[in-house]
Amino acid sequence: MEYRSYNQKSFTKAEKVKRYLSPSEIEEIEVVSQVFPFKVNNYVIEKLIDWDNYRDDPIFRLTFPHRDMLFEDDYERVKALMLKGDKEALKRVVDSIRLTLNPHPADQLSNVPKIGEKRLSGSQHKYKETILFFPKQGQTCHAYCSFCFRWPQFVGMEDLKFASKEVELLIEYIKAHPEITDIIFTGGDPLIMSTRLLRGYVEPILEANIPHLKNIRFGTKTLGFWPYRFTSDPDAQDLLNLFEEIRNRGYHLAFMAHFNHYRELETPEVKEAVEKILKTGAVIRTQSPILRHINDSVHVWEKMWRMQVEMDMIPYYMFVARDTGAQHYFGVPLHRAWEIFREAYSRVSGIARTVRGPSMSASPGKICVEGTAVVDGRKVFVLSMIQAKNPSLVNRPFFAEYNEEAYWIDDLKPAFSEKFIFE
Repeated sequence: MEYRSYNQKSFTKAEKVKRYLSPSEIEEIEVVSQVFPFKVNNYVIEKLIDWDNYRDDPIFRLTFPHRDMLFEDDYERVKALMLKGDKEALKRVVDSIRLTLNPHPADQLSNVPKIGEKRLSGSQHKYKETILFFPKQGQTCHAYCSFCFRWPQFVGMEDLKFASKEVELLIEYIKAHPEITDIIFTGGDPLIMSTRLLRGYVEPILEANIPHLKNIRFGTKTLGFWPYRFTSDPDAQDLLNLFEEIRNRGYHLAFMAHFNHYRELETPEVKEAVEKILKTGAVIRTQSPILRHINDSVHVWEKMWRMQVEMDMIPYYMFVARDTGAQHYFGVPLHRAWEIFREAYSRVSGIARTVRGPSMSASPGKICVEGTAVVDGRKVFVLSMIQAKNPSLVNRPFFAEYNEEAYWIDDLKPAFSEKFIFE
């Protein structure tokens, strides 16, 4: 299939979109996409969305902006300036709205490492074993998830963006930090790059032969949004060859696949792509946040984990929607997220219970909701840290006062102590 993408200026060119969306729905998409990035492609439109039921379709919700993603006052301000045609005022208002939406959750800016006096502006080093790298040409995606916590990468505000072409500096930093065993190529989506460009980042790392670097990971949504990347794109075979080369050099290759709904697993295209990736020796691990309007259902998660195991993938994480962007629209209360996780987890066999969650990727680390309990007559959340800036805190249980209105760790108060273990 020839790749075609649509954004706020061009999406009505898609025949199915023109046929189904009303003028008011088109206007709402145009207004909201002034603030949040919007991009969708012909694979998503033609293969994944049920246009006979698009208003409640999870993939439509996943890719098309919705009016309620903006607070009503902000929506009306943006709409009025659009109708007025005042582009400068519109940009000022849009930028001001974006800055209120916590564009860098979990103190991401504090995780930017240095070597000497030089900042690695396209990297994050939060956990001692793992460094994230944001290759410059990989800071877009085949389509944008409407909930994406990295939305600032795509909106043209350069001071909010992580990106780097300095792979030599990255190698120098990894060599100077023997605790680093893992590198994650992330974005955006690093696999939107041509294989030629991707090789420009990967091959120098392979040639550096850093003895303590053991695992290379790619964080990607490509399987869900453009599986042709691995089957019929002009350089698909070269990409698979690169995966084999990584494996032949002795690295564990972890393909961190982002699937938000089992619908993304059902097409023949994605099944073929998964088989080709696995044949290279890569291991595919799957992850997604739990999202209102999209997958806040026991049935969805149970079916998704079962299908992933059937396709030889490993369920890895259920995340909590981060406290950024339209969290008010997509967020699920922590108690409900845990109930969905627990029930779905109880319905699958042990080989699907590799999955962990619900996990909040917060400033101190990945905080997991282990459940609720009554301790000394008080109902509490039982929490633990799957990963932490301070490794001594990992897997130590701690407690928070039960709060049905809590969506994030910042909504919780410590129980039985004055502060949480990470404070």
